[in-house]
Amino acid sequence: MAIQVELTHATASAELSPKLSVAEVVVKFILTKPLGAAGAFIILAMMFLALFANALAPYDPYHGDYGQQFARPSAEHWFGTDEFGRDLLSRIMFGARIALFVGFTASFTGCTIGGLLGVISAYWGGKVDLLLERLMDILLAFPGLILALAVASILGPAVQNVVIAISIPIIPRAARIVRSTALSVKENVYVEAVNALGATRPRVILRHIVPNVMAPYIIIVTAQLGGAILAEAALSYLGLGAAEPTPSWGLMLSGSAPLYAEKAPWIALFPGIAISLGVFGFNLFGDSLRDALDPKLRGR
Repeated sequence: MAIQVELTHATASAELSPKLSVAEVVVKFILTKPLGAAGAFIILAMMFLALFANALAPYDPYHGDYGQQFARPSAEHWFGTDEFGRDLLSRIMFGARIALFVGFTASFTGCTIGGLLGVISAYWGGKVDLLLERLMDILLAFPGLILALAVASILGPAVQNVVIAISIPIIPRAARIVRSTALSVKENVYVEAVNALGATRPRVILRHIVPNVMAPYIIIVTAQLGGAILAEAALSYLGLGAAEPTPSWGLMLSGSAPLYAEKAPWIALFPGIAISLGVFGFNLFGDSLRDALDPKLRGR
């Protein structure tokens, strides 16, 4: 009887609460989280450049013109050219594709695997929980970039290997966060009810626990995007990411950029600004999204 009253009250509350449209949610987010909106604008700008780089880029990012080596920023080449005479603006536009691909793929892969392990660990408990938590402790014992560097060194320089290398350090962080939420969800009445009805463990996990841990999952995915982009740039800078002549922001900073820092500082300046803006945008948006989705922070 008490359960029925509780469910009726929850249903009535849901019906009485106003349902906002997508446009109203967006406007509310912009008004209440202006920094998050600024971060979202940076992200959308990056996506726009990545999607329409073929149409927007003024030059072929792979084509070099040795008559235009180290050309200063001008009306012809807004960001100047590198040591091969390649247009830096065009290479930065195409480099956004690799940054976003690695960022989204690595964050989604690492957080999804970590989230599922966290839910399994929380629901099964016992030896399964103990084994998975000790495995997460081992991974957390290594700094994220060092672990990614070690994995990338073993797998070799390639974009797909960079995704794997960045995903692995994300797994234990996502697992810990999702596990803490899943532990509280596991104790709810509806989970006990479906267990009493004889539902299998995979069904309980996928149908009743996973949907209720999506808020922290979305937050951790968004929060890890900026770090993934920065990690990709670091690995490419060290020669373990994309290889020449692929337009990668980190790769553009390595090699010739330190050698020509005084002669042509724009070779390192503009890719560095692109990396900083990308990480800054995702961090702003991730922090605001966390504040919007976390009930404990929603009133701040």
